[in-house]
Amino acid sequence: MSRYLSVLRARPYAFVLVLVVALVIANAVIRPTFLAPGQWPALLGTLAPFAILGIASTPPVLGGGGVDLSIGPLATVVNCVFVSVLIPHGLGGAFVAIPLLLLLGLTVGVINGVLVAVVRLDPVIATLGSLFVLIGVALKIAATPGDPGQNWTTGLAGLMGGWFPGALLTMAAPAAVWLVLRRTAFVRNLYAVGGDATASYSAGVNVTAVRIGAYALAGLFASVGGIALTALIQSSDSSLGTTYALIALAAVSLGGTSLAGGTGGVLGSFLGACGIFLLQELLSATGASSNYVQLAYGVLLVLGVVLGATLARGKREVAA
Repeated sequence: MSRYLSVLRARPYAFVLVLVVALVIANAVIRPTFLAPGQWPALLGTLAPFAILGIASTPPVLGGGGVDLSIGPLATVVNCVFVSVLIPHGLGGAFVAIPLLLLLGLTVGVINGVLVAVVRLDPVIATLGSLFVLIGVALKIAATPGDPGQNWTTGLAGLMGGWFPGALLTMAAPAAVWLVLRRTAFVRNLYAVGGDATASYSAGVNVTAVRIGAYALAGLFASVGGIALTALIQSSDSSLGTTYALIALAAVSLGGTSLAGGTGGVLGSFLGACGIFLLQELLSATGASSNYVQLAYGVLLVLGVVLGATLARGKREVAA
């Protein structure tokens, strides 16, 4: 057992990687057409909101256990603003809408960061408050689903140019930003603050700025998730906020990122989102009730938290 724990401590995403492979095989057995190339654009389009929101939830957690419960509702607000506000007012073009939607997500992220890092509210309380505010905003903007008509997001959940899966573009955007940031001091400081904020502060790291930056990055990525969600459902839907909030948190914990901070990464969160998506597809293929999907989300969240706690305890024992 200690051998397996040492592997997991070195590669926290190892467990979910094995789970993803097993679920791919199970889906292929249950539904032989699952891996057919013609299915890939639609599958990737459905996966994209899961994956992007899982990635979006990761930076605040890495920076010191700052769970952000508002990621899912923020994505739905972005969806509703685009469909029910920007498009009807002639602002739905990509070159206008994308900067506005990204700015919206960035602003909400900064507000969350200030509430946590400056006002010193508990991250769960602060982002739970944001969750309720964002759900209310989404309901105000789009009380009933709206039809955006033909728009530039359509290909992002299917084929672009007749051959390129558009979902790869939306998923690649936050991944590319993260890869660039890994070459800067920000990500190193983020891990350091998550591991030991006091020691980081003593070493000259601006802990407040790093944590605000983590929430800002989460908001920015959540906006991309909202665009991917719009591409998938091609309507405004204010009812998905809490569902995606749970999915995002489950993806992070299942991917091996410790909720105490300082351990894990976006690769694990991406794989965690893949695992949740594949499990949902498997349940759907077997004709299971939608109630079991919610049960599965809860089970995976608990499993991820237990796994993270086990790895954290193992690290403390090694350090001792």
